Amino acid sequence: MTSRLRIASAQLNPVVGDIPGNLEKARAARAEAARLGADLVVLPELFLLGYPAEDLILKPAALSACREAVEALARDDGPALIAGAPWAEDGKRYNAAILIDRGRIEAVRFKRELPNYAVFDEKRVFDAGPEAEPVLWRGVMLGLPICEDIWLQAAPRALAAKGAELFIVPNASPWRRSIEAERRAAFSRWADLKIPMVWVNQAGGQDELCFDGASFCWDAHGAEVQRLPGFEEAVGVSDWSRTNKGWICEAAQRAPVVEGLEADWRAMALGLRDYVQKNGFPGVVLGMSGGVDSALSAAVAADALGPEKVWAVMMPSQYTSRHSFEDAESCARLIGARYDVIDVQPAIEAFGAVLKDALAGTAPDTTEENIQSRVRGVALMALSNKFGPMVLSTGNKSEMAVGYATLYGDMNGGYNALKDVYKTEVYALARWRNQPGAWTGKGRKGRVIPERIIDKAPSAELRPGQTDQDSLPPYETLDAILQALVEREESPAEIAARGYDADTVARIENMLYRAEYKRRQAPPGVKIGAKNFGRDRRYPVTNAFRAARRPQKESD
Repeated sequence: MTSRLRIASAQLNPVVGDIPGNLEKARAARAEAARLGADLVVLPELFLLGYPAEDLILKPAALSACREAVEALARDDGPALIAGAPWAEDGKRYNAAILIDRGRIEAVRFKRELPNYAVFDEKRVFDAGPEAEPVLWRGVMLGLPICEDIWLQAAPRALAAKGAELFIVPNASPWRRSIEAERRAAFSRWADLKIPMVWVNQAGGQDELCFDGASFCWDAHGAEVQRLPGFEEAVGVSDWSRTNKGWICEAAQRAPVVEGLEADWRAMALGLRDYVQKNGFPGVVLGMSGGVDSALSAAVAADALGPEKVWAVMMPSQYTSRHSFEDAESCARLIGARYDVIDVQPAIEAFGAVLKDALAGTAPDTTEENIQSRVRGVALMALSNKFGPMVLSTGNKSEMAVGYATLYGDMNGGYNALKDVYKTEVYALARWRNQPGAWTGKGRKGRVIPERIIDKAPSAELRPGQTDQDSLPPYETLDAILQALVEREESPAEIAARGYDADTVARIENMLYRAEYKRRQAPPGVKIGAKNFGRDRRYPVTNAFRAARRPQKESD
């Protein structure tokens, strides 16, 4: 009977659908674990196909390729391995953890609790497994719950009742600001079982989701005895010994918890980096307006990809101020990005000439403003098409919520790092990034965003003297109302009861619903908060419901 174990937690970053590439990553991690003297290597949930694979799970060819990859791992030499993969059996599809040892598949266990809320829709593609059963491996009774299985109590308690001594838990647990507290609260519900746990999480970005890694081990009392770094790949070992009180972790690394604004920033950078690199783009190009949103987007991109892969383009019109010119160039220089100026005023005037007769007798309004934005979008897409960098959209969550953005204009792009960041949070992140000790990734250290960009009143500069507050309440008010409407699903009456103007709340609710058609056509962006626009929040585009009824005005 085994009395000592060295377990390698391999928090890796798969590419969804790249089964050969993920197989090679698994082999490399196993080789590293062998070098470290590990007895067992644990990969994240569904690692060989990647998570979330969505409807790839429905393709028989993908499932067959994953089984072939598992069989290839079984033929390899090395420590025992727990691999995550989809598994077809008896006409059903399962989310499986497969134990491989000594040249064979020793056991397969299926996920029972299939999440079907928020960003998850596993019931669409998987069948629920049977009641959890432990695995006897080298004299040790291992429980192999998979991710959601330990967020609820049924699987841990069933495993404990059947003699499990140690939980080994493969995960693909997406990051969000509240995730550390949520994990601690959920897993503590079965802490009375006094069973230690090795929890191994995916690391990396996949479309709108970011996986933070941050894998850890708990002892029998729920105390953390190991933690791997957050927001990066890592292979770390933990040493365990069997005592008369059960399994005890004797030695393991303890990386610091990444939290607060640094966690927000690293999630944005990781999500952007993996979206760009996994989709084969050489870099990004973005409009650099001299405003805080484009400045922050460029800074995130530089930290994610390196300044040499960021191309900032100022596209002035007749309304662009001198300080915007100065601020845009200054910011690009501080970041280290390529900076160019493309004068779009001739194109704007050309559209005016083309539409002169069609628009005759009408007063200028948002039509002409949107033409300016769309001309800029055309210019950026032309650079992308000609030279290959992905267009990075720069709008924030406040703007996307109320539709303060132009379809086929400033909404153009392949990805938006700020999509789940409210305007007030944009300012907080900009100030944080300028601090000397801020995390910088591949970017330059220290101040990268000029203070004047942070301090000045935001403006789209589409007409003389324009500011955002011409048509929106102050961002502190707007964001508080939006957070209540979006994240907490509160009614306008509940919000107004806290002191907000009832008409303003009703107007914002109306703008939120009416802008749904724009958000459906917006590029993806990494989830940061409790509920993002995308996988988290699915409202109909055609939607007449309003909790606050009021006469609509044309300006709405």
